[in-house]
Amino acid sequence: MSEHRDPSGLFDLTGRVACVTGASSGLGRRAGLVLARAGCSVVGVARRGDALDAWRAEAGPATAGVTADLSDLDGVADLAERVAAPFGAPDIIVHAAGINTREPAPEVTRQGWEVTLALNLSAPFFLSQALVPAMQARGWGRIVNFASLQSYRAFPGGIAYGASKGGVAQMTRAMAEAWSGQGVTANAIGPGFFRTELTAAVFADPDRAARNAAQTCAGRNGEPEDIDGPLLFLCSPASDYVTGQVLMVDGGFTAK
Repeated sequence: MSEHRDPSGLFDLTGRVACVTGASSGLGRRAGLVLARAGCSVVGVARRGDALDAWRAEAGPATAGVTADLSDLDGVADLAERVAAPFGAPDIIVHAAGINTREPAPEVTRQGWEVTLALNLSAPFFLSQALVPAMQARGWGRIVNFASLQSYRAFPGGIAYGASKGGVAQMTRAMAEAWSGQGVTANAIGPGFFRTELTAAVFADPDRAARNAAQTCAGRNGEPEDIDGPLLFLCSPASDYVTGQVLMVDGGFTAK
């Protein structure tokens, strides 16, 4: 790499192809919008076709939607082909799809446990496994997983979710070890409390939301735009030498 590298290109994603799971809502939707506006052609993946259509209407013409149940691991090979069909094999994959059943430990069901681990942990690995060879062939690729406060902290009713997100943190390190030698970085974003469909139960209690905000160093909960910069950094050439890391975007919640 030249020591005179032009810094203006560090965050340039023009012409890249990205796949974003969970693009129909929450931070996945935000990620899909941000990458489209940064010059990527973006394929959004989610179960709800109508919500994907609404996202595409806002994100612009260089987008495509693929409806799929990501927890169905038998369909991963087919899904990888469908993701690559509109614009070619992705350079970037953002795994934002997730579920939190919020079952207390005595009430955890096998079904709830299995769907949580399938969607939050297994799907990101197996979809990445299917898409990484094309990235390796180009010598450049980005995997961005979604970790959580519960990758490191325990919350009530979060044993299945926490187990899956603790796994995401370690999986991210293992992905980096496996694939970064071929130019494919793997990192994760660990969001704090953002108002999304997944955290609706938290924000439905104003006192609880206020306590969470007070726990941060920044003194507030997250807004959707707070994810933009960290995401662009991890998806762009700016992070060429960053891999195997979990970047907590939590206003300092885990630091306090």
